[in-house]
Amino acid sequence: MTDSLDRLYQAVLAARDLDPATSRTARLFQRGSGKMAKKLAEEAIEVVIDAVAGNREAVVRESADLLYNLTVLWASAGVRPEDVWAEMRRRENLLGIAEKLPKSSVDVGKPPPPRPARRSVPQQEARVVRKRR
Repeated sequence: MTDSLDRLYQAVLAARDLDPATSRTARLFQRGSGKMAKKLAEEAIEVVIDAVAGNREAVVRESADLLYNLTVLWASAGVRPEDVWAEMRRRENLLGIAEKLPKSSVDVGKPPPPRPARRSVPQQEARVVRKRR
């Protein structure tokens, strides 16, 4: 599988400078990372919908689209497939290949990202309202 994704990545890199009028990949690069992210999200949703519906063939087709759009976004972000494979190996060493790192885990060697400051919410005073007679 990694060979196929590596070949796809190389093809995406080769196509990014083609004519956007004839190349979907070049058109995505021209439109920017926001459009790429939107296309990736759309494909992910389609995979989910088809999986829930039990449509295996559609899941296969939409998964191919999802991988294509993920690869385009990687190329735009300067992420190489080998970067992802290295992260997968690191995670496998920590938890096993079939596990995902919890969001709360601390990345060894990297400081945790700063959390945004939370705005305080003013407390409302409890007041007793009396009816006037």
